[in-house]
Amino acid sequence: MNKKVIIILGPPGAGKGTQGELLSERLNLYYFETSKVLEDKFKQIEKEDSIKVKEKVYKVSDEERLWKEGKLCSPPFVTYLVKKKIQQLFKEGENLLLAGSPRTLYEGEELVPFLKELYGAENIRVILLEIEPEETIFRNSHRRICELMRHPILYSKETEQLTKCPLDGSKLIKRKGLDDPETIKVRLNEYRERTLPIVDFLGKQQLKVEKINGSPVPLVVFENISKALK
Repeated sequence: MNKKVIIILGPPGAGKGTQGELLSERLNLYYFETSKVLEDKFKQIEKEDSIKVKEKVYKVSDEERLWKEGKLCSPPFVTYLVKKKIQQLFKEGENLLLAGSPRTLYEGEELVPFLKELYGAENIRVILLEIEPEETIFRNSHRRICELMRHPILYSKETEQLTKCPLDGSKLIKRKGLDDPETIKVRLNEYRERTLPIVDFLGKQQLKVEKINGSPVPLVVFENISKALK
C-alpha cells in the first residue's frame, strides 16, 4: 500500500493545527508540525549550539530569537531539521500530515522534491486554508494550547473560561510573545511575502493546491477538506 502525504498551508490562525489533528486521526497520518520540531530543538539549546548547512553555520540561539520575534527562521536551518525528521518517519513507515510546512520558497524547493522522491508525487495532496487578515489577528490573539499535548483550543463563549484542556487535563497556556497582536502582524506579513509564493511553485511541480475557506466552524472546514481529498 502506497504511503501518503497531505500538506496544509495557510496564514497564522487559519486552523492548520485543528484540521491537522482531525485529519491525522481520521486518515491515520503522522501529524508533523514544523513548529514542534523547532520548539524541541530550542528546548535543547546548549552553549554555542549550531548547525552547519551547505558550508554555512547557523547558531541555534539566533534562530530562536527570530522565532520569538514572529519572524521565520533561516530556511536552510529549518529544512535541515525537517528533512532529518521526515527521513526518520519514512523509514518507520509513517504516512505524513504536514501542517504549515514548507514555510518559504527555499523550503518548498528543497522539501517538495524530497517528498516526491520518498512518497511519489501521486501520493501528495495540498490544502490551502484561506482567511482574512483581521480574522488571523483575532484568532491568534485569543489562541491557547494545552501544556501537555499542544491541543489548540478554539476561542468561543463556551471555552473562554476553561483553564484546563478537556482532552488531557493539562493547563491551557498562551504562547508568550508569539501570539501577541504586534507579533501576529509580523507573522502575517512574513506569510504573505515568503510563504504564499510556494503555491505557484507547487503548481509547477504538478501538485494541485485545493483552496478551502477556513472561516467556518472546524466541522464544516473538515468536511470541505475531506471532499477535496476524495
